[in-house]
Amino acid sequence: MGMASAQETPKFTADLGAGFTTPVGTAGRNLDLGWGVHGGVGYNFSSRIGAKLNLGFDDMGINSTTLNTIGTPGGDIHIFQATIDPVVHLAPKGRFDFYVTGGGGVFHRYQEFTQPTVVTGTMFNPFFGFYPVAFGANQVLSSYTVTKPGFDVGAGVAVGAIGHAKFFAEAKWDHMFLNGGHTDFIPVTFGFRW
Repeated sequence: MGMASAQETPKFTADLGAGFTTPVGTAGRNLDLGWGVHGGVGYNFSSRIGAKLNLGFDDMGINSTTLNTIGTPGGDIHIFQATIDPVVHLAPKGRFDFYVTGGGGVFHRYQEFTQPTVVTGTMFNPFFGFYPVAFGANQVLSSYTVTKPGFDVGAGVAVGAIGHAKFFAEAKWDHMFLNGGHTDFIPVTFGFRW
């Protein structure tokens, strides 16, 4: 009986991971390699089919060539996405659970152009008391935000760890629609799934 229950697929699943984000296409010509944090919750209809609500945050800097063309010293793009993704497990009972996933949802992009600046603050030391200190910071010169639909498609592999918990590695192609264009990037995530 204990062996049978160990093989059952849990109905609910959740995961959390982080990794690197590679911009591709037009985004790849304008942005640098970045980082991302991703998580999700879902429901397994069977051992092979499930669906998840995925949330992600990706941060990519604007590359120096683009910044020089624009004439600003710094900048970056942050993208938050919320998607609903069906998941198909190709080997759910194997040691390596290969799966494919993809779906659609809402993408929110925030971009900013910045320049270095100095901010003065106050510090306290029990011996010296309060004194002024200069800190380096970034001043936002301009910013722009847009929310549009998009989709993602990808694949991954999960490796059993303890019970139903698994370590996973996943790569997705994310496509955000824009007026007259799009933003494409590939987050590669490493994490833990329950």
